[in-house]
Amino acid sequence: MKRKSGERRRTECRKKRCAARSSEEAEQHSSKSDVYIGITDQLYFAVLQQKMKSTSERHCFCVDDELVYENFYADFGPLNLAMFYRFCCKLTKKLKSITLCRKKILFYTCGDQKKQANAAYLIGSYAVMHLHMTPEEASNLLVSKNSTYLPFRDASFGTCMYNLSILDCLRAIHKALEFSWLNFSNFDVEEYEHYERAENGDFNWIIPGKFLAFSGPHPKSKIENGYPLHAPEAYFPYFRKHNVTAIVRLNKKMYDARRFTDAGFEHHDLFFVDGSTPTDAIVRKFLNICENAEGAIAVHCKAGLGRTGTLIGCYMMKHYGLTAAEAIAWIRICRPGSVIGPQQNFVEDKQSGMWAEGDVFREKTQDEQENGTMAVTRILSGVDDITIHGSNKKRTPKKEPKMELYNDDEERNGVTQGDKLRALKSKRQSRSSTGSLSQTVVFCCSLMGALWPVCCLPFKR
Repeated sequence: MKRKSGERRRTECRKKRCAARSSEEAEQHSSKSDVYIGITDQLYFAVLQQKMKSTSERHCFCVDDELVYENFYADFGPLNLAMFYRFCCKLTKKLKSITLCRKKILFYTCGDQKKQANAAYLIGSYAVMHLHMTPEEASNLLVSKNSTYLPFRDASFGTCMYNLSILDCLRAIHKALEFSWLNFSNFDVEEYEHYERAENGDFNWIIPGKFLAFSGPHPKSKIENGYPLHAPEAYFPYFRKHNVTAIVRLNKKMYDARRFTDAGFEHHDLFFVDGSTPTDAIVRKFLNICENAEGAIAVHCKAGLGRTGTLIGCYMMKHYGLTAAEAIAWIRICRPGSVIGPQQNFVEDKQSGMWAEGDVFREKTQDEQENGTMAVTRILSGVDDITIHGSNKKRTPKKEPKMELYNDDEERNGVTQGDKLRALKSKRQSRSSTGSLSQTVVFCCSLMGALWPVCCLPFKR
């Protein structure tokens, strides 16, 4: 009996030794293609072939299945502002944890190339925002082990026409910090996630206090093809609360502009075809409107993505000196899916021109301030606005050759790109939850003669 028992123990020991050797060989084999990058003495980033467990010396975590980009078509990032915020909170908490202070913190990804790109974007942006690295320093770390990452692509259906790199995104984060567009100390992530949802308005601030991008209103609040549509009146309380004074419409006339102007808002029409690029005249008109607006401007097209992001990007290049890539990156971080197809190349082509115009504008503004002629110039330049029933009744518009702002047939016949994008966004969001919400303010809008309650939260900037 003792001999048989001893043989069993020896057999079990041999099996354990063999299993241990197999495990070590597997780990050594996988480690040949694993990449470890030191961010600080304590913080590391890794691209691994398989998941890694925490030990007494290291704490490992991964967000591949936690922070997931919701794509329209073949687009896969960058992750939006709310996801970047949640990542920063998670990592900061770990770095400040007393129980983890003696451990190495390893943030890793073991997903596909798309998840690797988003993970690299997250840790690189964290390094820029919280570790005060330059975008170039953070980017050089990420590629220091000969690592390569997929470039981000737009939300178009078809061949990718423009690549957005992780470095472009890091530079966008850096510029947003420089201009105080990005400040997590007063950022309410639940409100961001609430308002970006189709049923709650589908809008995002691109530049806090200046530009709000949103999906186009409809004559009546209703559900159409699964997508919630909101009447102009649904936006009034929020717009008034946050000093939105002007609305710019870039798509066909779906609602009567007087519903905004009668409520005291300015309203401007600058139509161009869904998925296309604006003329130089439209760009000039848009910039002029924004430069003379007394408050924030709410810009919309059909989905509030392509045309809307394109013109806002032009303003950002002119007045903040952003590159085209930085502007596109920041707009997409705030509102994923923005600037689509040929619009990307258009923004890039306009870059040098916008920079030059910005230099002239700032020089002219400085001269006006010194000479005390700012107010006069503002009044004179304002007459060039394309305004429908403007709120300034004393203003007498200059007579110009009639300009065709839109053609109903362009968007009336068939489903447009904007229709498809709105439907996709609504369907994907219906499968997820907004999380807990607080301080709910309810306003109602008309829906086929009845009252339709819509929950909204005050947005904090």
